[in-house]
Amino acid sequence: MSDGLGGCCCCYCIRQTEIGIVEQFGQFKDLKPAGLACVLWPIQDVTARLSLRIQQLDVNCETKTKDNVFVNVVISVQFSIIAAEAFNAHYKLTDPYSQITSYVYDVIRSTIPKLTLDETFAAKEEITHKVVESLQATMNDYGYSISKALVTDLSPDYKVKAAMNEINAQKRLRSAANEKAEAEKIIHVKAAEADA
Repeated sequence: MSDGLGGCCCCYCIRQTEIGIVEQFGQFKDLKPAGLACVLWPIQDVTARLSLRIQQLDVNCETKTKDNVFVNVVISVQFSIIAAEAFNAHYKLTDPYSQITSYVYDVIRSTIPKLTLDETFAAKEEITHKVVESLQATMNDYGYSISKALVTDLSPDYKVKAAMNEINAQKRLRSAANEKAEAEKIIHVKAAEADA
């Protein structure tokens, strides 16, 4: 018996990559690490098992660049629960996915509109740094550690892509025509020199 209260001793198995939340009469009692956890049921119960593994959330956001091009940005955020802060992770935050998504949207929509399309492609690392910085500042208070954020996709609207490909194709055709004209000019000059 524990705390002078009667009850049946129940054993729970907490897996290697989990931490258990024990409540007594609905109030937080203890954190149980991996291994065997014994509680006095029905007075106490393991009400939750939180995974300590790294989780990934892919956040898809559409925004406009400085040169008025709409781009679709996918940021992959890797995060995990801090074992010592499991209380905060369980009781302070209901939906970490929505919280992380909101902060990622905020960073993307405040950063990319200041950049042109070309600058946006060049600033992927700067964007991920700002996302990690913003998330770490807030999510640590809720018991979450942000491991990494990656820009996994950055693509303009398909019409913009097609126009950019057409511009590049026309540049190559123009360059090829210039090279061909230069070659013909050299042939005519050499032929004129041979006749003279």
